[in-house]
Amino acid sequence: MSEFNTLGLAAPVLEALTKVGYETPSPIQAATIPVLLEGQDLIGQAQTGTGKTAAFALPMLSTIDLKANVRTEGISALILTPTRELAIQVAEACQKYAHFLPNFHVLPIYGGQGYDHQLRQLRRGVHVVVGTPGRVMDHIRRGTLNLSRLQMLVLDEADEMLRMGFIDDVEWILSRTPEERQIALFSATMPPPIRKVAQRYLNNPQEIKIKAKTETATTISQRYWQVSGLHKLDALTRILEVEEFDAVIIFVRTKTMTTELSERLNARGYDCEALNGDIPQNLRERTIEKLKAKKIDFVVATDVAARGLDVPRISHVVNYDIPQDIESYVHRIGRTGRAGNTGEAILFVSNRERHLLRAIEKHTRQKITSMQLPSTDAVNEQRRSRFKARITETLDGKDLDLFEQVVSEYQEEFETDPARIAAALAYLVQGETPLFIKDQPRRARREHDDFKGKSERQGKNFEREPRRKKQRPDSKARPLKDDSGVEMKRFQVQVGYDHEVTPRHIVGAIANEANLDSRYIGQIEIHDDFTTVDLPANLSPEAMKDLQKAWVCGRRLAIHVYGEAAPAAKADGRPPKKKYGNSKKAKNFKKNKSKQAAGDQPLKRQRKRKPKLD
Repeated sequence: MSEFNTLGLAAPVLEALTKVGYETPSPIQAATIPVLLEGQDLIGQAQTGTGKTAAFALPMLSTIDLKANVRTEGISALILTPTRELAIQVAEACQKYAHFLPNFHVLPIYGGQGYDHQLRQLRRGVHVVVGTPGRVMDHIRRGTLNLSRLQMLVLDEADEMLRMGFIDDVEWILSRTPEERQIALFSATMPPPIRKVAQRYLNNPQEIKIKAKTETATTISQRYWQVSGLHKLDALTRILEVEEFDAVIIFVRTKTMTTELSERLNARGYDCEALNGDIPQNLRERTIEKLKAKKIDFVVATDVAARGLDVPRISHVVNYDIPQDIESYVHRIGRTGRAGNTGEAILFVSNRERHLLRAIEKHTRQKITSMQLPSTDAVNEQRRSRFKARITETLDGKDLDLFEQVVSEYQEEFETDPARIAAALAYLVQGETPLFIKDQPRRARREHDDFKGKSERQGKNFEREPRRKKQRPDSKARPLKDDSGVEMKRFQVQVGYDHEVTPRHIVGAIANEANLDSRYIGQIEIHDDFTTVDLPANLSPEAMKDLQKAWVCGRRLAIHVYGEAAPAAKADGRPPKKKYGNSKKAKNFKKNKSKQAAGDQPLKRQRKRKPKLD
């Protein structure tokens, strides 16, 4: 493969590449840079993480006219991106590659950021604008973004702009650009609407498609864990106990889950922050900067919020919720294993989601290997090693003379074994948090501390069985039991992730409606459109009736035994309304209506008499 200095790039750009340590162009860069330097329109198709940003930024900076008066004549180049994060990422890359270009200015513009800063920079004059379609349209309408002298337009992640509904905005912008301009369209896929845009606006484009043996980088090791037994949060923390990681991004399906999971991880001692579309842009940027600066090690994010996120220290990507769309999986795990680094991708898969796992393997043409959760012994061994390492670091790097003197005095005064003194000091350091974990019961129970106070005031709406040893049934289906010996049964409710339900919602509804102590609510597993929950096997009929009528997140629970048919309901999932009451008047109305149906007499409407006036 040719080196960068053989592609025809400008000397200041080559100097910047040397400064940042780039030596060899990627396939997409080697193929597209000469074409763009010649001024041709281009369609570039390559998978994520292959260096598309440099593929268009380097030739753009090599041909840009820095002597033009951008303050009066307008910008030289416009780059459209689907998300704010990607706009910032591309602008930072352009600034890095233009390090040795005098008086070069690039400006990212996007929604969620105040207009004042953007207007001030545009009035001063910038050479390149990187923006999202909506905010670019706003500035064009205001007359604050001048495209009359535009030389180059780049559509980055065009398929994602289509998926997010921006394609009409993109065409609106394209229709307002000069006829004599160069267009470069980059996309991971080429759906028909994108192909139509290219045919309408690009002039005899040269198509370059970089085919890879797989759709995911070979530097990424992919594993999956079959969700069972432990709650996913417990499984995640157990994995993090033994994995050697630098930074981790955890993908979930909903915005609500980003905040909920990040709060739970923080409660377990992990420095973690959420990243979703509802978080103000300045806070999102601050979170990414913290991740880069090693102030935090974990981010819980949705797909859109993490689009374009490029932090080299991300060593692990965890798909806590499996994505419904295969392309999203490729983009997710592309956050690691970048620029030649190795990365780890871990996927949580439930039984109902195994078809998605097979689809991902078929699409990426890579086998995703099954993984076993670290055993209790493995986790404890890691904790023991880390504790010993802390002792070694303290011995090697701290002045301990004063403490040695105090410990020697204590030993002489109380004639205590030095090992016992060290153990007592270790306990003081560890505090009340157990150093080692214990084996989990066969069926792990979910945590519901939020309802502890409430449950103490509630009764139990079932008959508790006496504690006695029962004969094990001959069948393999051994009955579930909670920690206190109560026989449990698995039930299903008709609400799941698609309705943004959380375990807190389920526990609250069951505890309130069934008047059930929440400590008798067992394992909860939330799926896309339903949830399973372990409850006492002998719930009273009254409690079951109340739970069938209960509503959570706009859905009727419709509780029933797992594996059996759900109770009948209307198509919209709402319970049928009663047409009549039990009053005598209602009974007469029903009687008259039945006679009308039989043709005996017309239905008479009962009218209220108007009061007589004196």
